Amino acid sequence: MHEMIKGANVGLASLSADVGSVMVSLSWSSPTGVGDADVSVLLLGADGKVRTDADFYFYNNPVAPDGSVQLLGKAPTADGNEDRITFDLTAIPPRVEQIVVAASRYEGAGFGDLTDLRLTLADGSGESLLRYSIDDAGGVGALLFGEFYRRGGDWKFRAIGQGYESGLAGLATDFGVDIDDDADPRPEAGEPASDAVYAEVPEPVVVAQTVPAPAEAVSAKAVPRPRTAKKKVTLPKVAKKSLADNDSWRMARLFPASALKSDRERETRATSVLLSVMAQVPEFGRRLTAAFGAPAGRMETFTEVSLPNGDSPRRPDGVIRVERAGKLWTALVETKTNGNSLKPDQVQAYVDIAARRGYEAVITLSNDVELDGSPLVEVKTDGRRKHKVARWHLSWAEVTHQAQMLIRHEGLANAAHAWLLQELLHYLQHENSGCHGFQNMGPAWVPVRNGIDDETLCQGDPRAADVVESWERLVRQVCLRLGGELGEKVLPVQRAKRGTDPRARRAALADQLCRDGKLDAELRIEGTPGVLALCADLRTGKLRTSIEIAAPDQGYPLTWAKRLVRQLDDAPADLHVETLVAGEPGGPRGTLERLRPEPADILPKNGAQITGFRLSLFRGMGNTRGNTETGFIRSVDDSVHRFHTQVVLHLDRRTPQTRQPVRAAAAG
Repeated sequence: MHEMIKGANVGLASLSADVGSVMVSLSWSSPTGVGDADVSVLLLGADGKVRTDADFYFYNNPVAPDGSVQLLGKAPTADGNEDRITFDLTAIPPRVEQIVVAASRYEGAGFGDLTDLRLTLADGSGESLLRYSIDDAGGVGALLFGEFYRRGGDWKFRAIGQGYESGLAGLATDFGVDIDDDADPRPEAGEPASDAVYAEVPEPVVVAQTVPAPAEAVSAKAVPRPRTAKKKVTLPKVAKKSLADNDSWRMARLFPASALKSDRERETRATSVLLSVMAQVPEFGRRLTAAFGAPAGRMETFTEVSLPNGDSPRRPDGVIRVERAGKLWTALVETKTNGNSLKPDQVQAYVDIAARRGYEAVITLSNDVELDGSPLVEVKTDGRRKHKVARWHLSWAEVTHQAQMLIRHEGLANAAHAWLLQELLHYLQHENSGCHGFQNMGPAWVPVRNGIDDETLCQGDPRAADVVESWERLVRQVCLRLGGELGEKVLPVQRAKRGTDPRARRAALADQLCRDGKLDAELRIEGTPGVLALCADLRTGKLRTSIEIAAPDQGYPLTWAKRLVRQLDDAPADLHVETLVAGEPGGPRGTLERLRPEPADILPKNGAQITGFRLSLFRGMGNTRGNTETGFIRSVDDSVHRFHTQVVLHLDRRTPQTRQPVRAAAAG
């Protein structure tokens, strides 16, 4: 991998022959586990300014109409999380000379609070080409990581590493975007956001308007000016009254699942349903394939394709083909449902076939969640072949999450697409589809639990490492499900130092499990005042969900306690509240039921400094390793959902991690 320093530049063609489609990843670490930043992209003309405000891509405008730019959002990695952006450089309009990649913080926060700032660039096959680390960001509110620029008909990349103290608004203004810091982007009560309409479909669906033509063909006045405030588009809360006589009447569905009898039928149906919707709903198909290096173009999908392979032709479950400017991008698809695992020899055969036929990728789909440093299938590559085949994995939980984000929160281009995606989501969530996500803690679960109970589990036992991997997969899935429900980013917090080998990190966690009998995780939910902590105590059989909230900067402790109790008026009576005291391991504590009549009981008697409060809920842990009503996986899902719904949602959401309301000035 090419390591870059500030101010250096390099031609992309010198790094790889496959740079028509590239992915940029921006990453950073927060020592406290909270605090984040938003990525943005600006397309600049020869004058160093955007041609129109539509050339500014950020959280309210994440996808270019021509598919040349797509902000994919955050993805968990071995080191924590990273923001990913795909560029189809062949689709960038010819009048664009530069592409600036930046990130910004909000509410006065600076990049000096974050560590390990890094940009990496990968080619269309997923191979990392270059890396640029920034060590001197300082307290700036917005940071230019780097830029692509044209030179002699080719694209080059320059490492910048310079910042703006004025944040996102200052950065955008400097590049010609018209920003109004004082405008209030929030709609009136009961009024939908100005850039959203509601579609008449069988169930209520939000349909967002899109720019009708590429920026090249639209004048500056015709393009809606971007708002740099977080917009919220939600579904109507009450569905239309059904015309059925009673609840026994089942609504007709485009993709029925109840008649499926075998795993083979489920795999065939799931593949066909998913691929057909991907081809017919461009936003959805592009969202799933952009991270795999697919260009933005016309997509067609196929099932049960026969491919020559010596004396016995192979039949992958599906094929995805994208055409742009006369060039084809092709991926073979292998699907598994229920608890069926991917077969290494089968995936290897498809990788070999793809390499021989010049295809770009093999995509596997299953209920398993793949982790960095622990691939579900080990695939060998023939170093003698010049053509590289990328192998990518999608879990059904990720597919469901992306469908939820579009259908419930972000909106689609038209009502027909909305209805199709709604039908796909209904199919995936049907109890008989076999597409329910990670659903088994593995064969090591029961022996490890028994070993902890009778204190015979020793450090270095490989079964403990297997349980840690299963726990990490479960936590990733919990994040996807909660994020899909909320329409917010929900990501696991990694406390390990960046660059730590993921296998070594998991081995250390396995040793900790052997010593303490506990599995721990932390979830960062955008817009909440703290990190949601999750602990499974295998010795006591208890699950603990908790959150720590900082004490206010002003006011009196008794006022803080009364206000907190009022916020938790609808929270469960058995919620535990603990005061965090400076320099002491713990402070006064009690259940909410006891504190409601006397909030002062939570205050330290010696007048010690209060730094915050910890709120915790406990429940029994599921026993079995599966996803049944009495299973461990279901109990973890239910615990997180209950704690967030009954506790976290009632807390004051005002926090330094909230974006500053800013939007573009009104035209004229």
